[in-house]
Amino acid sequence: MGSLKRVGIFDSGVGGLSVAKSVLESKLFESAVYFGDTARVPYGVKDEKTIVAFALECLEFFRAQEVDMLLVACNTVSAYALESMRSYASFPIIGVIEPGVLARINANPALDSSTLILGTQATITSARYQTLLQEAGFSKLSAVATGLFVPIVEEGSYRTPSGAPILQACLHHYLHPFLQASEFGGKAPDTIILGCTHFPLIAKEISAYFHHQSTLIHSGDAIVEYLVEHFELKPNTYGKTEIEFFASSDVNGLKKRAQIWLYDKEK
Repeated sequence: MGSLKRVGIFDSGVGGLSVAKSVLESKLFESAVYFGDTARVPYGVKDEKTIVAFALECLEFFRAQEVDMLLVACNTVSAYALESMRSYASFPIIGVIEPGVLARINANPALDSSTLILGTQATITSARYQTLLQEAGFSKLSAVATGLFVPIVEEGSYRTPSGAPILQACLHHYLHPFLQASEFGGKAPDTIILGCTHFPLIAKEISAYFHHQSTLIHSGDAIVEYLVEHFELKPNTYGKTEIEFFASSDVNGLKKRAQIWLYDKEK
């Protein structure tokens, strides 16, 4: 395998910025290019055929950018389209599901520990997380499709005076039934997999709902750990990773969101 200096980061929208943040902080790469398919977000409510078609179209963008590696920062694409994408690419393509599962195992390897998986409808329906965890010997699993979290994060109003109550209502809508009916007896799960890259942006609120009793698995941190372990990349190899942003719609909106999420700048 040749030198891995330029990395692509692909997401259906802005949620993949949470992965981009981890990648930039790790300084594993010399440069990065981010593409968000903002014109067609969300992917999580679409069927498999459509998801694969969209992913292959976006792959052409990264081929033209001459990246050395592509990180698919979208759990839905990771669940349905990785193999199709790999068959058309000459560079390695890494999804977020396998790294997330490995990070969950490393966080708590006890096979009797419990796991809650949060994701879009498509990701949960794919059962990819559940299957890999079951193959690893875990049986206390629960998965909840929490699709409304995606537009709340995309809107960017989840911590505003008007938006915060909406998020809290969604948290209660999705997670209260889990606490009431799950086999965990109303207890917080030992580990929560944030199975959508939008969700780390509301990780504080998710953790607080369970009284900060659960370990949260973040796709960005998980994929960096995976790259270090499996590709022998070293953190802080470069002084800074330069990044460019592209989108299928409203690229200025994406860049503005990136300034806030990546660099904590409001303007």
